[in-house]
Parts: sequence; structure tokens; C-alpha cells
Amino acid sequence: MFAMAVESITNGSQTLLIDADDTLWENNIYFERAIANFISFLNHHEYSREQVREVLNDVEREAIVTHGYGLHSFAHSLVQTFERLAVEPLTPALHETINGFAHAIADHPIEILPEVPQTLQYLAKRHHLILMTKGAITEQTGKVERSGLKEYFAAIEIVPEKETSTYHAVAAKYDLLADSTWMVGNSPKSDINPALAAGLNAVFVPHGQTWILEHDEVASPEPPSRLLVVERFADLSRHF
Repeated sequence: MFAMAVESITNGSQTLLIDADDTLWENNIYFERAIANFISFLNHHEYSREQVREVLNDVEREAIVTHGYGLHSFAHSLVQTFERLAVEPLTPALHETINGFAHAIADHPIEILPEVPQTLQYLAKRHHLILMTKGAITEQTGKVERSGLKEYFAAIEIVPEKETSTYHAVAAKYDLLADSTWMVGNSPKSDINPALAAGLNAVFVPHGQTWILEHDEVASPEPPSRLLVVERFADLSRHF
């Protein structure tokens, strides 16, 4: 599906901007489980599960604009979806139940993806690593702390959105050279395409459960930017 790749990386120290959710640890699978539970609870008699999900997707797109990312925004989206689709009114008890689907995610332990700590340990000795994640600051900071991976990074960047301008700003902040800077992540929409548009390089690490709102066609890099596609995060040690 994704045939684009580059040959081995040039020698010398590189800067790796590394995504967190669904790149270093599982994230979206817990939201998918919460959504499945919510749809079952709604038990709509006219809309199929797929149709309910489409409504939720639209509500989430709207919520991101005003509420950003994170559990608060997700809970808001579930409540709004219920209000749009349910025949019965939203009582305080129903509101609490729906919020519970979202906030149960916060209690889930961090599940590190295979071989991530070993790979980060290897990379940190050879390159400059910056963790770059988007979302609610408190939530993302908590996940970074609980992950036990913070020691491998020279800096942590938590941004509200990953757009081309965000990558320009981070590159300027750390005085990064475009030809030796790579964004590593699972999201074409947030990690790969805007980084390439900013003139940086990118490493696409596909994840089978990437959030549907992060789906996009992977862009072709405009030289001199380069794109590397790997199957697993651990494969980075073969290229860097």
C-alpha cells in the first residue's frame, strides 16, 4: 500500500521528532472500545452502528475546533452524539454513564508498543530525540511520566495541533536543520504530511488502529525531503 521509501540514512547525528500516541504506546484502541460500548448502550433502532459512528466522527471534528484533543473533548462528543440521536432526554444519570465510557480510558495503564524502550535506548545514544505529541497538556504529560520513556528524550513538546506551521516553529525553536531532522509517527495527517510540507524528513510507522480522523493519503516528499516507511518502530534501529 505504501511503497515509498528511502535507502539507508546518511551518516551523522540526526534529530528525531517522535510521536507518542500509537507510535510509542497504545492509545486509540481504548477509544475504539469506549466507542463500541457507547454505540451498544445507545442501541439505536433506526441508525446502524456504522451510521452512528459517522455521526460521532462529525461531532468529533466539530469538538476539536472548540475543545481540542483529549478525554474532555471525547466525552463532550459522546454526549453531543447522544443528544443528536437519542429519543429520550439526557438525564443526569445518562450523562454520568456516557462520561464514564470516556473517562474509563484515563485509568488504563500505559501499554508500551513492542521493543520501544530498547529502540529508544539505542537511538538516544546516537541521535537527538525530541518527543513531539499533540493533545491536552495535563493528559499528555501524565502519559509521558507514566510511560517511563522520558529519560530517552532531550526535550518534550506538547502542542495543540500538528500543522505545517507547528513544524516550522519547533524547527526554529531548536535550531534544527531540515536535512537531518525526521518526524517519526503513525499519522499521515499529523505526523507525516505536515512535516514533509515543512521541508523536514519523515518516517511513517503504520499502526493498524490509527484514529480514523488521522487517516490521509501519505504525501510524496518533494526533494530534498525524504520519506522512510517501516513496519515497526523497532525497525528504526536498522536505519539510524
